[in-house]
Amino acid sequence: MSELNEKPGHLARRFQQIAVAVFHAEVEAAGYDLTPVQYAALAAISMRAGLDQATLAGLIAYDRTTITGVVDRLVQKGLVVRQPSPRDRRAHELQITATGKKTLRGIEPAVVAAQKSMLRGLTASESKELMRLLHKAIDAGNELSRAPMREMATAKS
Repeated sequence: MSELNEKPGHLARRFQQIAVAVFHAEVEAAGYDLTPVQYAALAAISMRAGLDQATLAGLIAYDRTTITGVVDRLVQKGLVVRQPSPRDRRAHELQITATGKKTLRGIEPAVVAAQKSMLRGLTASESKELMRLLHKAIDAGNELSRAPMREMATAKS
């Protein structure tokens, strides 16, 4: 088993399991019902009103074919509205609702607590170094992903 614990893929999967569990625990304790992906989508929509689903998928590094389900759930919860795009009849623009804005403000302390909990056991310096190394590894491997992260300017092309 020790050999398995030396493989970065296995450790990344374990950290993801922990991160999701911690996120759910903190968010549910605060009285909210959002998954990490729904939170990421809602936060991205709040920062870039009017973006379409394909652009949203690129911004949060999520699969374009399954982003629809994430947006559907945000719409069902009254956090986002989907409107036909005036520029592209096939696309829909996403807007955060007043309820969505209130949810983002309210959930933020739970999200911050979850992030701190994920890094417990590390000093402030170690946390900063882990974040630096995660960014470096993710940036280097971004194009290897089935859902690479795309910047706003390149997401529409």
